[in-house]
Amino acid sequence: MRNYDLITPEGTKDLLFGECITRRNIENTLLRLFRSRGYNEIITPGLEFFDVFNLNSRYFPQENLYKMTDNKGRLLVMRPDTTMPIARVVATRLRDAILPLKFCYNQTVYRTEQALKGRSDEIVQAGIEIIGSDLKMADLEVISSAVDAMKAFGMEFSLEIGHIGIFKELVSRLEATDKEKEKIRKLIENKNFPALNDMLDTFGKNPIVESLKKLPALFGKDEVFEKALDIMPDDNIAVLLEQLREIYDDAVQLCGDEGNITVDLGLVNKTDYYTGIVIKGYLQGHGDEVISGGRYDRLISEFGYDIPAVGFAVNVNAVAKVIEKNGVLPAPPRIDAIVYAQEGYEAVALKKAKQLREQGLIVENALFSDIESVREYAKERKISRIIVADENLQEAEE
Repeated sequence: MRNYDLITPEGTKDLLFGECITRRNIENTLLRLFRSRGYNEIITPGLEFFDVFNLNSRYFPQENLYKMTDNKGRLLVMRPDTTMPIARVVATRLRDAILPLKFCYNQTVYRTEQALKGRSDEIVQAGIEIIGSDLKMADLEVISSAVDAMKAFGMEFSLEIGHIGIFKELVSRLEATDKEKEKIRKLIENKNFPALNDMLDTFGKNPIVESLKKLPALFGKDEVFEKALDIMPDDNIAVLLEQLREIYDDAVQLCGDEGNITVDLGLVNKTDYYTGIVIKGYLQGHGDEVISGGRYDRLISEFGYDIPAVGFAVNVNAVAKVIEKNGVLPAPPRIDAIVYAQEGYEAVALKKAKQLREQGLIVENALFSDIESVREYAKERKISRIIVADENLQEAEE
């Protein structure tokens, strides 16, 4: 008995007509932007060996991966991320390439999501990676590209900037297990103040605990830096805050009056992945981020090549959802003409349609056996020009 032949798997959907145009417009806009900045496109396989994602740091839990085996019984996964396959390529085929390397990409990733979250398991990502530079300029290049990407969508946007090193510096001094540290991270990321306070109270009262309690509340504009220095009077953290302040000031200049740039010291997502600056971008009308990224200086070393890197990815699905929600779904392109072939004149019709397309028109070949059906179809599709291929190549305006 077939139970699933008429539906798509959970976390996936069919895209029709205007939805397809919206997605392609977003993808093409982003790729043009990236290429104009000197990024070269890279495409990695949709299937990777499980080992690519089963590194020491376990960036992606097994339960979030779509797994299968090849004909030799080896474990494969459907690509859950683009950055790690790029790291694999850099550490192997491009190990001797001149640095820095600048990549852009546009491809689908697959991750299982919790049921009823309303998110997709099949996500199109378009993004950039700068490999081999630890300069502040590389961080700013990524942030300016993220700002330009959000500007290109023609909507109000905001960008949050943080530094993962501040959380890492604090939690490293806490006498806690890795499991407890991860729980603290999640509570800070979700800004769950009551649960965070309850958990941290179990570690006693000390400056580290008090700083961690206040970390998720440290978001806003310039005032965040002074508050953070008062709460965390530590030389190492002061250095990180100064680095972040410089990045923030430059980002505000890059954005101008077209967006809202804020600092958020509670940006602590993927602490085992990111090592420095982290960013999240939002479009008005969508609660989840549409852009995420940051500096990940240790990831490529897990593939045997120790070089720094920074980048970001745009969630194309999320951007499309915002555009569709705002009611600006584009209409399919208008058909300029339809060519109908009388019996024996099929080749003539095809040749005529080709000639019109070479003039830049959108032309259909009619797939009907009588002219009346063609007229009805043209009326329904609002096609004003009908060309009949016969001995005279007649044309009618309908």
